[in-house]
Amino acid sequence: MRGLRVFLIIAILIVFAAVVVVVVLPALNPPQVAQQPTPGPEEPFTLPEVQPEETPLPTATPIVFVDLVVAVQEIPRGMVIPANAIAVRPWPQSAQPVGGIALPEDVIGKRARTDIFREQPILTNMVVDDLTSAARVGSDAAAVLPEDLVAVSIPMDRLTSIAYAPQDGDRVDLIISFLFVELDEDFQTILPNNVTLFRITEEGIELTQAIVGRPDSSSLGAIIVGPSERQRPRLVSQRAIQDALVVHVGNFPYDGRFIGVPPTPTPVPRDDEEGDGTPVPPTPLPPRPDIITLGVSPQEAVVITWLIEARVPINLALRSASSTTRVATTEVSLDYIMGQYGITLPGKRPYGIEPAIRSIRQLMTDGLISLTQGE
Repeated sequence: MRGLRVFLIIAILIVFAAVVVVVVLPALNPPQVAQQPTPGPEEPFTLPEVQPEETPLPTATPIVFVDLVVAVQEIPRGMVIPANAIAVRPWPQSAQPVGGIALPEDVIGKRARTDIFREQPILTNMVVDDLTSAARVGSDAAAVLPEDLVAVSIPMDRLTSIAYAPQDGDRVDLIISFLFVELDEDFQTILPNNVTLFRITEEGIELTQAIVGRPDSSSLGAIIVGPSERQRPRLVSQRAIQDALVVHVGNFPYDGRFIGVPPTPTPVPRDDEEGDGTPVPPTPLPPRPDIITLGVSPQEAVVITWLIEARVPINLALRSASSTTRVATTEVSLDYIMGQYGITLPGKRPYGIEPAIRSIRQLMTDGLISLTQGE
């Protein structure tokens, strides 16, 4: 029994020792962890350096450029495109517009079909060889008008229009005529004034009937000198505007297109097999135009507007197609005619002819122009 008890004690000690080795000793001696040094008061704290993973860079796609003709200045519709108005610029192929032009010779000398702005690529549908192919954008009148001119219209008839000789594209001068009369500066009315005599009586002021004329004196005493007729105006003519461009004669079409538009063909009469053989009457001719549109400077446009509002007669003078000069002229009045052409005032004679000459032959047109119309 004693030996068995000793054996049990030894077994228990072995088990206890195994427990101590497996459980207690690791808890008493934990693994040492490397401590980071604590930064001092003057040393900044830094995180441990982490090495980034290397990422392969994407391969860049090269940009392909193409040559395009672009405008380097504003090109208005209808303008003939000069060489200094365009340039060839590189343009990304991915953004190349449809219809782009690469060669300058495909643009120079052609007309702009529409307004082209600076730095805008010029496309094939923006240029035409002539205005007959111009787009329906705006009017033909604005397209052919030079950039420094504006268009104004004036009325005309057979006499003032040189018998309807001017045609689109011609150049004309404008001759105007004035009738000058004497005015009272205060009343701004034609002289002479009406004279009313009065006298002061005990009953007040007594007025007499107004008399046209002016008070005067003579050997017979105080008199009133009155006119025998209405004051005669003094005529002066002068060339006011030179080298005006004839934009169009007559009314413009409704769509504004008149350049290169063929005239309406006249139907050819033909015999009707079922008719009575009566000939078809000819197509009547259109009426003569009574208005003309001119291209002038902005200031001359204001002058023409004033002349029309003042109902001043305007005559056109057709210029030669090769003439571009501007010559100063002198206003023409009765004094100029008599002095320039050596006309002497006829003297009074004790004889004359019968019947008395009281008027001279005048040129008759479709209608006389009344210089005093509306008075």
